[in-house]
Amino acid sequence: MRTRRHEFRAALGFLLPNFIGFAIFTAGPVLFSLAISISNWHLHRTIPFQWIAFRNFVELFNDRDFWLYSVNTVYLMLGIPVAIAGSLFLAILLSQRLRAIVVYRTLFYLPTFTSGVALMLLWKALYNPEFGAFNAAINWTIDSFHIDNLVRAFGGAGVSAPTWLLSTKNVFGLQVEQVGLTAAQWGIGARDALIIMGIWIAIGGNNMLLYLAGLSNIPQELLEAAQLDGAGKWAIFRNVTWPQLAPTTFFIVVMSFIGGLQGGFEQARVMTVGGPAGTTTTISYYIYTKAFEEFQIGYAAAISWILFSAIFVVTMVNWRLGSKELNY
Repeated sequence: MRTRRHEFRAALGFLLPNFIGFAIFTAGPVLFSLAISISNWHLHRTIPFQWIAFRNFVELFNDRDFWLYSVNTVYLMLGIPVAIAGSLFLAILLSQRLRAIVVYRTLFYLPTFTSGVALMLLWKALYNPEFGAFNAAINWTIDSFHIDNLVRAFGGAGVSAPTWLLSTKNVFGLQVEQVGLTAAQWGIGARDALIIMGIWIAIGGNNMLLYLAGLSNIPQELLEAAQLDGAGKWAIFRNVTWPQLAPTTFFIVVMSFIGGLQGGFEQARVMTVGGPAGTTTTISYYIYTKAFEEFQIGYAAAISWILFSAIFVVTMVNWRLGSKELNY
């Protein structure tokens, strides 16, 4: 009995620094944000501090900007399936037994070590409508193949390179200042540019490594049995590889959705400052602007808890639906 008590005290002594750190730097701020979400705390002190119950949440659901920025957040998540599929495809390529395959894996993963801000500044330069590499290639293609003249010959309005981060247009024609669709906004703009960049960053990142690890754990006897039965590559992937990767895919999907709902701040801050016309402002960037530009701390905390609730619900739905398909 004394030995167990001694071991418990020793274990508690080792764990205590972690518990203290969690209480001070995680649990404490979370509870504090919950408390101030029911207050009108304003750093400029233009109004006296008061506890206002759920008034912030009621005002939030009537806030047009909140719904617009929620649409932006969901829109920027449309690249998640493409990024996951690209990571899986790249992992399958890099799982082949080729000479110097480790070098190829390193080269594809290398951009992950680069600072996110540095990558975004690079892509911002690539998207520049005047001297960016993308528009230079597009303009060369249009001029070389006379695409603009061909389009005009068939009654079109002509073709020109997109202005990328300076444009409010998007592939679904979403309106700018209200939730809805309009043909006038159809095209390629800032939101689509961020999606393309996000796909490029995600394909060769951690998801690729997770799929590589999953592929290495597939029992070779299953693959060999399928080959002996005469199954082709697609049949082997569909009936053997893909089911065996279900736990990895489930984890990647859940984490991608969480990251998508929380994301968008760095891109908006570095590349667009939330523009043009707020089309790249996500919920996370809206929290930042309310808290540290407009100094409405209580209102920003309320938005944070709505975001937390959305992430919790989405995660639970993914867990409920995805866990039924898993075989551990």
